[in-house]
Amino acid sequence: MKNPICCLVLLLAASARSSSFSSPAFSPRSNLIRLDRANPGGVGVSESVSRNGNTLSSLSSLRGGDAPEPSSSKLGPNAPPPGLLRRTLPSFPWHSLPNYLTYLRCLSIPIFLALCYYPVDFSNRAPVLSFLFAVASITDWFDGFLARRWDITSPFGAFLDPVADKLMVSTALIALAGRYGGIVAIPAAVIMAREVGVSALREWMAQQGKRDSVKVGMQGKVKAALTMVSLSLMLLVPGNVGLEDVAWTKYLGPLGVGGIVETSQGAGLPWMLGPSLLMLFASAVITITSGSVYFKAAWPVLLGKE
Repeated sequence: MKNPICCLVLLLAASARSSSFSSPAFSPRSNLIRLDRANPGGVGVSESVSRNGNTLSSLSSLRGGDAPEPSSSKLGPNAPPPGLLRRTLPSFPWHSLPNYLTYLRCLSIPIFLALCYYPVDFSNRAPVLSFLFAVASITDWFDGFLARRWDITSPFGAFLDPVADKLMVSTALIALAGRYGGIVAIPAAVIMAREVGVSALREWMAQQGKRDSVKVGMQGKVKAALTMVSLSLMLLVPGNVGLEDVAWTKYLGPLGVGGIVETSQGAGLPWMLGPSLLMLFASAVITITSGSVYFKAAWPVLLGKE
């Protein structure tokens, strides 16, 4: 009788672990790990677990390591475990969030352009434009950060992200060049010409199978960040402040005149015009140096030596 009693005790213990009397934090992963430890040889294991009268069948091929946890989040295999926000909103399509941020950045462009001129009497135009452009610039970094962290990519997102970035920056440069004239138009032309040239170079190098030779480097990232910061600060200057209010612009002749588009006092930071112009000039210089790095790397291919 001793052996049947021992068997009965063992069966009850096993039943308690797999039934509704067990801990509510039931995890198929933990059960598979226990089975894996019990089968160090790495053979296939088929398990049927009873829980609240329902049967959950799982089949897993264990090869000496932990089995990957099934997930319906559509994130990449290297994505970290869900945090508080993802656990709170499990039905939200988190895998599409980077693309949604890119779409919002595209939609902000016509809104930004309209707010540059309408309504006519808008005292808070400068801070609103600066805030809109700054938020759009932050999403340019944030969508890439999420895509890398969650290990998710899409062909359309990879295409649209750099396009939205260039459209947003070009729109702001054109609007500010129309306001301040040549002092902004010259660095704007340099930046936009570089973007067109490097984009064409990358497309051509991709056709040659050597796109990695002209991938984005640190100088390009610094240029993009500096350009976005300078434009965000320049947009924060009220419309009643012109180039004449900056001390050193008087040495630039006709380039140092203009910029006043409103007669009434508006909200913003008038003193930010000078520093933002200097930052834009610095961005134009880095634009030239970073662009030269790309063309130097592609020069042997362009000459047909590779």
